[in-house]
Amino acid sequence: MKITFCGAAQTVTGSAHLIELEDGFKILLDCGLYQGYDDDMKNFNENWYFKPEELDCLILSHAHIDHSGRIPKLVKDGFEGKIHATHATRSLCTIMLLDSAYIQERDAEYHNKRNKGAKKEPLYTAEHVKQAMNLYTAHGYNQWFHIHPKVKVLFKDAGHILGSANVTLEINHKGYTRRIGFSGDIGRPDRPILRDPMQMPEVDYMLCESTYGDKDHPGKPAESEHLLSIIKNTCLKKQGKLIIPAFSIGRTQEIVYMLDQMETAGILPRIPVYVDSPLAVNATMVFGSHPECYDNELNEYLLIDENPFGFNNLHYIRDVEDSKALNETNQPSIIISASGMMNAGRVRHHLSNNIENPKNTLLIVGYCAPNTTGGVLRAGADEIRLFGEEKKVRMDVEIMDSFSAHADRNEMLDFLGNQKNLRQTFLVHGEIDRQKSFAGLLQKNGYKKVSIPHLQESFKLD
Repeated sequence: MKITFCGAAQTVTGSAHLIELEDGFKILLDCGLYQGYDDDMKNFNENWYFKPEELDCLILSHAHIDHSGRIPKLVKDGFEGKIHATHATRSLCTIMLLDSAYIQERDAEYHNKRNKGAKKEPLYTAEHVKQAMNLYTAHGYNQWFHIHPKVKVLFKDAGHILGSANVTLEINHKGYTRRIGFSGDIGRPDRPILRDPMQMPEVDYMLCESTYGDKDHPGKPAESEHLLSIIKNTCLKKQGKLIIPAFSIGRTQEIVYMLDQMETAGILPRIPVYVDSPLAVNATMVFGSHPECYDNELNEYLLIDENPFGFNNLHYIRDVEDSKALNETNQPSIIISASGMMNAGRVRHHLSNNIENPKNTLLIVGYCAPNTTGGVLRAGADEIRLFGEEKKVRMDVEIMDSFSAHADRNEMLDFLGNQKNLRQTFLVHGEIDRQKSFAGLLQKNGYKKVSIPHLQESFKLD
């Protein structure tokens, strides 16, 4: 039995891990898109470290594009096996992968108009998405299911986004049983909307995320107060716009829910709030279709507010002309727009039009890969290039990592707390410095064999 790390190795995005059984059965854990501009990874999305047609099945932890975004290309290149996911993950992938296909097609069209040389083909199209969705098989949480006569799988709620799961594989290997655990992305306890992450059964080998392996997040009580203070300072005191780049899935709904609670409590200033992302609008509808994922707090809140994702001054924007109009007014407002890392989407237009006005504020509410626009702004850049123009960063830049959907180092340590007999832990989905820090923390707490795999590195599992 062998495992090969085919993505998210010493980097945060592009999750893909290949497990090969003794009889040749091949299982892929996740099939994510690399998001960023690192020269070493510029060809990652176009290439494979395995043959797609030889894979027997894909197990998907959740719908975020850095975990699911290459599935249509996998199908385009010959994969015909089953895709196993939770019900909510399948629902989200329907809209997210179509949105991604639209971006791929649009980027190729833009490239071909500007370049007269070699024609660029989109990574995949909407037709490939439709083919991929026909391969999905949905499963509930806490129910073992077989993918092979000698392999069964368990999804437990990871508390990261709607439908997210950690994955346990139980493999009958040479007459004895081995368990492999894949954390997916570990959520955070006591977050709104979703249940707390559930620990998986004890396993022999663990693939564990490490995004915030060297950090602790601020606690929840300060979060709402901090957000409200930024809103008041920007929209009331400075009479400016608060722009919040947020992933369409999860982060946007969490912010809207928090604003909804402020509105219900009568403390939200009477200013317009815009969710400017067609994908986020569609995703919010999907959230309403999967109450099985809600936590007790949201279920109780529904008794006093039947729509936790809507209030009088909240406006969902689909039409591109309505989006453009937001940049033609100086009215104080809150604009929540994708993408969260600011490397694509409508938020780049809002940045371009508002970044040089000191009245405005940019609020970064989660992780941004170092080479993305968001990563550059998080690092304190004074200038940034947007749509071919150099822009001075004159707006305030605030950062609230407490909104992160990723567990911090101590929350990850708590998640692993029931793993008493690990033979080996593999750290994935993290930058190398943070992985080294988290590896040290794990070893300090008794986890003896902790590895940080390189891209394409393989390990034999006894």
